[in-house]
Amino acid sequence: MQPAVFAAFERICAERHAGGAVLEIGAVPSDESLLCLPALAAAREKIGVDLARASRHRDFEIVRMDANTLDGFPDDRFDTVLCNAVLEHDPFFWRTLAAIRRVARPGALVAIGVPGFARRPPTRPRALLRRLRAAPVLGRLAAPRLDPLIASTPTLVVHEYPGDYYRFSADAVRDVFFAGMDDVEVRTVLVPPRIIGAGVMPASAR
Repeated sequence: MQPAVFAAFERICAERHAGGAVLEIGAVPSDESLLCLPALAAAREKIGVDLARASRHRDFEIVRMDANTLDGFPDDRFDTVLCNAVLEHDPFFWRTLAAIRRVARPGALVAIGVPGFARRPPTRPRALLRRLRAAPVLGRLAAPRLDPLIASTPTLVVHEYPGDYYRFSADAVRDVFFAGMDDVEVRTVLVPPRIIGAGVMPASAR
């Protein structure tokens, strides 16, 4: 896991006093697991789920379970739910989002990170491409190659694990992942972008 991503989750969990019963979707048995965040050191319980295998690491257990249902857990089970670099590999990611909402109790913190694409201020190379494109003759000749570069935005390389299906915008994270939640924040880190959002499950019924 990129240190900047780990740090972003650490900040969210520390500032929002995450803890209690904590669930990580897509947990790994290593110190790169979000369950190893210093902010979660005093958590009452830590559980990870993984589709491939069950395992243990440090003070948490990882159980084999399909995140599309999380059917091994009852409703309102967790105080904190974390998920990073998983939903892009999930062909039915909306089912996982629904399962997260089901197992997160009212008032629970939910934090999710995904690779995405983001609006960026014009960079020096892009500004140079725009000037080249505006050149009277050369620009017209080079337009077929320049226009796609000018219109593009960086995103993380495809990395099958086993499949790689999606990239998300900050709007998708805010308006889809955290729709109806309270205290929502969405931030972009790194280039290519990783988009990390957090929100609190509302007290009202789902």
